[in-house]
Parts: sequence; C-alpha cells; structure tokens
Amino acid sequence: MSQDQLFRLACSKCNRVNYWSRKNRKLVTRKIELKKYCKWCKAHTKHKEAKK
Repeated sequence: MSQDQLFRLACSKCNRVNYWSRKNRKLVTRKIELKKYCKWCKAHTKHKEAKK
C-alpha cells in the first residue's frame, strides 16, 4: 500500500480548489502551504491543503 496520497490545494482568498498534488504522509505530517497562481483572483496567493 502506497503512502503517497493526493490532496487538494485551495486558494486562501476565494477558497476555490485550483490544484491537486501528492505527498508522502509518513514523511510530511504538516499541512502544505504554497504560493500559487489563482485564475479567479488573477494573482499569486497562498494555497493551503484542503480536506478531501
């Protein structure tokens, strides 16, 4: 059984899900937060890991 799991990245301003990514849940236990481009906000905003 693989530990790599898909998770969603949601914009912190508009809360829309823009990206999907995967991480190894055994090695990375904290929630991922990345600065990505949101096409609805038309700006680079922080994207946080959202619930499935």
